[in-house]
Amino acid sequence: MELRQLEYLVAVAEEGGFTRAAARLHVAQPGVSAQIRQLERELGEPLFDRSGRAVRLTAVGEAVLPYARAALAAVSGMRLVADEFTGLLRGRVVMGGVSAPSVLDLPGMLAGFHERHPAVEISLVESDPEALLDGIVTGRLDLALLGLGAPLPPGVEVQIVVDQRLVAVVHRGHELAGAESIAVPELKGLPLISLPTSTGLRAALEEACGRAGFAPHVAFEAGEPYVLGQLAARGLGVAVLPESAVAAAASELHVLAVTEPSMRGRMGVVWREGGRQSPAARAFIEHARRHLPDLATGGPCGSLP
Repeated sequence: MELRQLEYLVAVAEEGGFTRAAARLHVAQPGVSAQIRQLERELGEPLFDRSGRAVRLTAVGEAVLPYARAALAAVSGMRLVADEFTGLLRGRVVMGGVSAPSVLDLPGMLAGFHERHPAVEISLVESDPEALLDGIVTGRLDLALLGLGAPLPPGVEVQIVVDQRLVAVVHRGHELAGAESIAVPELKGLPLISLPTSTGLRAALEEACGRAGFAPHVAFEAGEPYVLGQLAARGLGVAVLPESAVAAAASELHVLAVTEPSMRGRMGVVWREGGRQSPAARAFIEHARRHLPDLATGGPCGSLP
């Protein structure tokens, strides 16, 4: 029995097929199939049911899988411990995120970590905030950057890195273009342009409107803040977006302060508490927290306008 066979077993089980597992492992599919068959011969039992469209674990496969994962984790742990003694950090870290303001300089943060730890592989994943939080809780992600709206689940820590005013923007020919501000109750019935549900900005908008006694009428949604401004610039409605995102179409937009109440959008980096990460992940989290602002303590970048 070889570690390679155990790695292939885990990959096929998680990917639900030999072809996807081979792509993930960057090897040829026949090689994966051959190694799994060899492992099945050694164990004397089939590990996968290949009769359907999707490859499924047999009862024996289900029972064996946790031991395969434990063996691979033990070997990885041995390598990490040895590397710590030599001062060389190895491994893989996964960061999830959404579109971030340029003031955060994420490329600079990632480049700085890679320079210090060139043997650590960094993967980036984009998804919605709900999926990102789930990835942190389940351990699929080591660090995530997301908009803050709903309360965080237990076991998750956060560092606020963006805290900025939300504004309303309209096309310069819009009937509201002569005003300097708009009160939240005045948004009632207007076609609004917003980020999707489950984002921090949308949560702030819905909370403010709810307190004013109505649900916002969101006519258009977009996943990127700058797109909201572009839609407003085409006369499609009133966009609610972070003040820093106005610049993308500023020449065509009129900006209104939102009052009664004012609204703010926050973003944070989140991670699992308690140090339940690999040495590489712990180093990455520490590096990110040093590089990115900490608005709870007045970090290096400070609060945005």
